[in-house]
Amino acid sequence: MLYKHCPLFPLSAHLLPGGRMTLRIFEPRYVRMVKEACAQNAGFVICMLNASGSKDDNTHIYPIGTYAEIVDFDMLEDGLLSITVVGKQAVNIQNIGTESDNLRVADCVPISPWCCDVDEADISVMRDKLKQIFERYNELNILYETPDFEDPIWVIHRWLELIPVDPEQKQYFIGQKDCSLVLQFLKELVD
Repeated sequence: MLYKHCPLFPLSAHLLPGGRMTLRIFEPRYVRMVKEACAQNAGFVICMLNASGSKDDNTHIYPIGTYAEIVDFDMLEDGLLSITVVGKQAVNIQNIGTESDNLRVADCVPISPWCCDVDEADISVMRDKLKQIFERYNELNILYETPDFEDPIWVIHRWLELIPVDPEQKQYFIGQKDCSLVLQFLKELVD
């Protein structure tokens, strides 16, 4: 399914399928985006910012993002809107355009999920350390009603969201057909 003319929400952080994130919405273009997403029962694409790109030609947005849907919202004491989103599908971002209020929109083509057989020995340490992180950081733990620590891809995705590596490297890993390269990278990092 092609997400045509889909709104983009650029961030320095990234969200992957199965991930959850809380966002504070205050800019008018993103308030409009959220209102339209709720009214149309649709989502938007969370994408990573490319610091070396240009806003003039929209190269400040990396080409891989994640289609996300709003699962909760709240008005904060300061009057800002807080939304919680869940990542649904990795997408390739194409044909970026800029609307009159500077909201970026694009055609977004779904990327097939990784094909991987993950050996238990390769994932067990990563799973255990991720559980420790969830236990230590309540703000992360409360985002997930039912964390899926038994799913190796879910564990790998959460590590990719959490680790402070260059966005270009994250883009490279996300764009692979399988998870073998990122699994090896994370295994070395976590061990």
